[in-house]
Amino acid sequence: MVKKHKLDKVDRQILLDLQKNGRLSNVELAKNAGISAPPCLRRVRALEDAGIIRGYHAEIDPETVGYTVIVFAFVGLTSQAEPDLKKFEEMVASWDEVRECHMLMGEIDFLLKIVATDWDNFQTFLTSKLTPAPNVSHVKTALSIRSEKEMPGVPLTLSSD
Repeated sequence: MVKKHKLDKVDRQILLDLQKNGRLSNVELAKNAGISAPPCLRRVRALEDAGIIRGYHAEIDPETVGYTVIVFAFVGLTSQAEPDLKKFEEMVASWDEVRECHMLMGEIDFLLKIVATDWDNFQTFLTSKLTPAPNVSHVKTALSIRSEKEMPGVPLTLSSD
């Protein structure tokens, strides 16, 4: 089970600011949080060490780098035994085309978000990697027409709930 951390208003402000813009300088973060730069840096490091901040990345527009197809795949497995689930997750983690993998409760075992340069590229991925993969019993797909909202992280407020 994941440990929940008690965050004060300053921690929440730092997280809110970094989630909006991971390139903010420590000085800007400190100013927004109402503290000086050295304790701000210590707080950011503590949030990283606690696993609350898991990393930093650039948000890239997929179409500008040639990824024009986004497909969601609903995957059912033959076995849901924990070792088989782990093997599937490890295999999916090795596929660059899969950008998200979520284990679900219910009729479908996993939801995958897959990117491809074109429809043929996706079909090749589907027929050469996903559907013949060990333990995969069935795959249903849904092509994304457009994406209106993609928000990283979680909704944060300054008040501690």
